[in-house]
Amino acid sequence: MQRVTIVGSGFAALTAIKTLRSRDKSIDITVVSPKPEFHYLPGSIWIPSGLRKPEDLIIQLDSFFQRMRVNHHPAEATGLSDDGRILKTTEGEIENDGLIIASGGRFIKKLPGIENAITPCEGISATTRIRDRLRELDSGVIAIGFSGNPKEPSAMRGGPMFEFLFGIDRQLRLEGRRENFKLIFFTPAEKPGQRLGPKAVKGLIQEMEKRDIETHLGQKMVKFTATSIVMENHSFAADLILFMPGMTGNQWFDNTKLPRSPGGLIQADDHCRVEGMTNVYVAGDSGSFPGPDWMPKQAHMADLQAAAATKNLLSELKGEPPSETFKVELVCIVDSQTSGMLVARTEKRNIVMPNMAIFHWLKRLFEWWYIRQYR
Repeated sequence: MQRVTIVGSGFAALTAIKTLRSRDKSIDITVVSPKPEFHYLPGSIWIPSGLRKPEDLIIQLDSFFQRMRVNHHPAEATGLSDDGRILKTTEGEIENDGLIIASGGRFIKKLPGIENAITPCEGISATTRIRDRLRELDSGVIAIGFSGNPKEPSAMRGGPMFEFLFGIDRQLRLEGRRENFKLIFFTPAEKPGQRLGPKAVKGLIQEMEKRDIETHLGQKMVKFTATSIVMENHSFAADLILFMPGMTGNQWFDNTKLPRSPGGLIQADDHCRVEGMTNVYVAGDSGSFPGPDWMPKQAHMADLQAAAATKNLLSELKGEPPSETFKVELVCIVDSQTSGMLVARTEKRNIVMPNMAIFHWLKRLFEWWYIRQYR
């Protein structure tokens, strides 16, 4: 019986499990992650307003693992040996015939004073902190921004920050408190949202103007303090700072011979195969893949990469060359609590549809559909 080890229990990992089991009923699957849980982070944008509670988005995977006949190894990955055939973990070593790395990315937290900011995509607990801080504040300045990894153009996650920006604006209006707050959006990019496409940039800026959101664009951040953000040429006060830094690879990658991109991610080819290694694949935020510089780091892209990686690994295990590639596709709804803007981008098309209530409800419907398969 052939053995496949999957590192992680997020979007890419779960898609890999489903793809493996649908194509091979006998293969032995071991998943390595601290807990048998899936955190549906896209829904965390609704925690500050109370539309979602943490328990709505933390899915226990015991039943799913049982249905898929998965062995869960509760541990963290710490390294590799024997050219990837042995995964080292905090709870011992695991041998494999094939390895899929889907352990996500790590935020670059080198900016001085970054501990004064909340990074929403770090997890559900971060968004509950945002919820609690908003409840505590009677008035003040809320600053929301993001940056990237200069050595890895695709290693950023700006979309959720637009959602927190517009969502908090809408939440404060519904609560009758918006006039007590100044909202500021900041980023070193001169044209925020470029990876969503030129049409989206224009739409996002117009939306900020419409909502009376102040912008600070095109300047690098120097540091954060408990009460301010210091930019290259100026600074401004902030009572609550939400900031999404760029992403790099997991720290455990440093204890391996995995090939790395200039930005610190695992270098992969267009088949999601880790370069120079046999039967080792990567999907999602952990990897650096060939493609356009606007290639997204989002759940949909992770799913597409995981499906390709899994099919190629099964081919390799059969002695056949990998042939599956993945489509580079960005699809998202930039939600603002009661409405949303649809953005879709491929190498041939860029579609942007304005804020409409139907898109908010479609996003909620998709969440229900996606989560139910793992309950």
